[in-house]
Amino acid sequence: MNIKKLLQATVLSSMTVFCGLASAQTLKIGTEATYAPFEYTDDQANIIGYDIDIINAIAKVQGFEVEVLNMPFDGLIPALMTQQINASIAAISITPERQKRVDFTQSYYTSGISILIRQEDKEIYKSSKDLAGKRLCAQIGTTGALSAQKISPNNVAAFNTEPEAFIELKAKGCEAVINDRPVNLHYLSTSKSEGVMEIPEILSAEEYGIAVRKGDTETLKLLNEGLDKIKASGEFAKIHEKWFGVSK
Repeated sequence: MNIKKLLQATVLSSMTVFCGLASAQTLKIGTEATYAPFEYTDDQANIIGYDIDIINAIAKVQGFEVEVLNMPFDGLIPALMTQQINASIAAISITPERQKRVDFTQSYYTSGISILIRQEDKEIYKSSKDLAGKRLCAQIGTTGALSAQKISPNNVAAFNTEPEAFIELKAKGCEAVINDRPVNLHYLSTSKSEGVMEIPEILSAEEYGIAVRKGDTETLKLLNEGLDKIKASGEFAKIHEKWFGVSK
């Protein structure tokens, strides 16, 4: 075999191996598993939740495997940018600032920001305006934290996880928790939320998307196609109803 044919055979062999890997690839998916009902751990330390069901459903119809990696929320985008993970699903709001650093799939969930206070303070704090200048709690790196800063600039306690923020509220370390409404509602449905209530005010509507590394069009297309498929098949609606009681 001459050199030219040897090179051609080597290239062909490499392409065959690559195609084989692509058809059964494993995507590393970053999340922050303290954000029920979107992602959290069960009693056996398994990562479960709405987002996890969504990414697993996409993987099934698109023919790839998923390795879910749990990490701090504010480390998800840096992990994408440094190629430690292929994508991130963690109730990440699509914002212009984030779009400068990563690309997003189509929206898969519409949320909003709401406020939790202690029930004993319901006559004091009736709207976000009443919280101006007060100490607020939020999770670091979230849009809830950004909203809190707008309400009470430079007076926001930022925590690594939402449970820490809820604990701080009950301990009277802050006057309110600013957070995504679905997460707040999930918290209110648990026994740990006794003495806490929601202010009847939605601060903003937000769209959640799956984040990928800027310019990674291959992964972006793979995930968007998967979302289209599970929406068309009805699987998406089933997952939504499982976690939120309604199909959309």
